[in-house]
This record gives sequence, C-alpha cells and structure tokens, in this order.
Amino acid sequence: MTGAKILPIDQANLRESAYRALHEAFTRGEFAPGDVLSLRSLAEQLGTSMTPVREAVRRLVAEGALIDTRSRTLLVPPFDRQRMTDLKSARLALEAIVLDQAMDRIGEAEIDALARILETPTEDEHSGPDLVQNYNFHFTLYRHSGSEVLLPMVEALWLQYGAYLNLIINHEAASEIAEHQFHYEIIDALKSGDRDAAKAALANDIERSFRVLLSGDHDASPAAAETSAAARRKESARK
Repeated sequence: MTGAKILPIDQANLRESAYRALHEAFTRGEFAPGDVLSLRSLAEQLGTSMTPVREAVRRLVAEGALIDTRSRTLLVPPFDRQRMTDLKSARLALEAIVLDQAMDRIGEAEIDALARILETPTEDEHSGPDLVQNYNFHFTLYRHSGSEVLLPMVEALWLQYGAYLNLIINHEAASEIAEHQFHYEIIDALKSGDRDAAKAALANDIERSFRVLLSGDHDASPAAAETSAAARRKESARK
C-alpha cells in the first residue's frame, strides 16, 4: 500500500468516524488506481479495530471507491480512460449547477474565507499542488449551495475521482501547474457576481486536471501499474 495519510479517528463514534476518515482520504487523492489495501493496515492507521473499518469498506465498495476482490484484498479501481472521461463530464455538469446555487447564497465574508483557504498552506506532504487545500476550497464553496440533493452527488464523484487526482498530482507535469490560477478567477467572479466567469473558471479548473492524463500518451497508467505491483508485493510479504 502507498504511504497514504489518514488521520486517527474519534473513538466516540467509530463506525461513522472510520467511514468519514477513509472517505476524505479517497476524496483528497491519498490512493492511486490499482493500489492494494488491507483491513489490517487501514485499521492501524485509523487507530481502531477492524470491525468499524470493515463496515466503512463495505460502504466504499458500494460507492465505487474500492473493489472487494476474490482474493479478499481491497483494490482501488485500476486506471480506465472511459471511466475518467465520464467522471469529468459528470463533474463539469453537476459542479456548475452547485456553483450557481452557491452564488445565490454566498456573501462577502464567505468569499473572503475562501481566499484565506488559498493563502493558508496545509501540512500536505506532496511536493506538487496542495490536495487538502484544493479539497477545502471546492467543498467550502459548494456547501454554500445548501443543496441536499446535488452536494452528495458531487461528493460521490470526487470519491471516485480521487484516485485519478493522485495520478495527476504525482505526474511530472504537476510541478508546472499554477494551482490557484482558476481558484482566484472564481473568487474574482464571485465578488463581481459574474456567473458566466465563475462557471468558466470552474470548467477550466476541472478540465485542466483531467487534461494532464487524457492528453496524448500519458505515462500515469504505467506508473500506476508499477505502484499496484509494488503494493501487491508488499501486501503479500505482510501476510
């Protein structure tokens, strides 16, 4: 398994806490396509027994973030170009609607809070763009939509998109990304109330992340395969 960063959980509500911690780790891109995980290693990182982790994993399997294989190991779905293209299309459609709804409710103080997220680095260990900062920016914005229907759908898309985000962030082109260019364009559009500009900036942000892997013959898939193979060897040695 890769060195994913998962925070220890609140022991007061183990089942839900285990699920939320793993859900957030997947959404932030802590795991790559093809990664092999085990209940034991996840439980150790969460600081709990395997029972709440087992229940959390069942939910993640149902939501498409994990595959429960015949060998009883847990597999992050391998790289699939069509799956990634579908995720991009769904994100472009739904997040534009959620952004539009958020603009009906967001105020100056909330916009300033979004800007502060971009100005406050996290302790994310990746050398490229800050995954936690990216997650916090988008979902702080989207929660202002107040949509009890669309927001869970966006969260479900990000849950499956997270593995591809991991590939993007570790791609050689990641260091060339001006990570907050479109985030600041979104903030400027929010301040002026320009919906078209806000949606255009959001679409550019989403398109850019996928373009890293979809343009030409990317090298992320072979890298993911090697990561997967290494993870399998490590997992086999652990058993």
